[in-house]
Amino acid sequence: MPPAEKLSIALPPEIATLVRHAVEAGEYPSSSELIRDALRDWNDKRQRQQGPDELRQLWQQALNDPRPPVAADAVLDRLEHRYQAMIDGGAALRS
Repeated sequence: MPPAEKLSIALPPEIATLVRHAVEAGEYPSSSELIRDALRDWNDKRQRQQGPDELRQLWQQALNDPRPPVAADAVLDRLEHRYQAMIDGGAALRS
């Protein structure tokens, strides 16, 4: 793990009290670990929120695509044939 960078933060008294109580109760080994955990959760949440934006962008690209649409049944048939071929190929290897 790379060396940690030390930052100084100011917390409102009620949050500082929550942090101290969590450490005293043994939920976290230190206030630093609690803050790191909270920031990891925050970062995960931010990344999940970017997902819907990316899906919207892909959806808009699909709507603007000039190529003719492909029926879902045709796509599913191709996938079924492809995976059946994979299964059949695997069975040949096991024989």
